[in-house]
Amino acid sequence: MALLEALIGPLTSIIDKVIPDREARDRAKLELLQLQGTQELEQIQTQMSAIIAEANSRDPWTSRARPSFHYVMYTMLLFALPMGILSAFRPQAALDIAAGINGYLNGLPEPLYALFGTGYLGYTAARQWGKVRGVDL
Repeated sequence: MALLEALIGPLTSIIDKVIPDREARDRAKLELLQLQGTQELEQIQTQMSAIIAEANSRDPWTSRARPSFHYVMYTMLLFALPMGILSAFRPQAALDIAAGINGYLNGLPEPLYALFGTGYLGYTAARQWGKVRGVDL
């Protein structure tokens, strides 16, 4: 129940900032208050407690998994800059490096890509659904 009280205050303040129409804002707050005691709110509390536990985890693999993926993607994108410069001075070396990277990535099994894509898209869809519902901030 303490988690519920901790959630309602910030959520109502967010509702105040996000919804400009006073009537719509009041309806959203009323729905939030009506959620107290419902099974849906219990589910939200369970999800939030899992997210909080994951974020507070001392295990770096757990607490930094999503940001780490983004860092890897940024690194791969930024790697294009020196490759572009290299291709201007040593085109064959740049082609050889690109062929090596393509060979490695093509060597990974297709089900691994499918699993990753499904998981990432599923997470993204669930996160967006939570934002639309006002659960995820």
